[in-house]
Amino acid sequence: MSKQDKPVCVIEDNIPIRKLFCTLLKKDGFDTVDFHNGNSAGKWLEDNEVSGIIMDILLPDLNGTELITIIRNIPHCKDIPIIAVTGFAQPNDREKFMELGFDSYIAKPVSTSSFVDDVKVVFDAKNQ
Repeated sequence: MSKQDKPVCVIEDNIPIRKLFCTLLKKDGFDTVDFHNGNSAGKWLEDNEVSGIIMDILLPDLNGTELITIIRNIPHCKDIPIIAVTGFAQPNDREKFMELGFDSYIAKPVSTSSFVDDVKVVFDAKNQ
């Protein structure tokens, strides 16, 4: 049984990191669907609903700024929680990503001990 009625979408081009995120989420009861690039994810999201999205900013085909615009223009994705997970960790990056429409930001490398809790806080806050 999953924690949400819809899967969490993980968009990450680095295979080991994508597998890690999915494994951590599944261990905590979440269903996941994952993609290695933004175009595949965007096309899939047009016809499918998710409980939230965790995505890298630097993808091979689209950057996170382009992809979040595409996703937020899909009617059923307009209000879902989207978390940027990225190696960008400058002091003003969090504010920049929030202004772009992300609901939160997690800097890489992620803490495996707190990753799922960090995701749940954002998903719970957004879904209240």
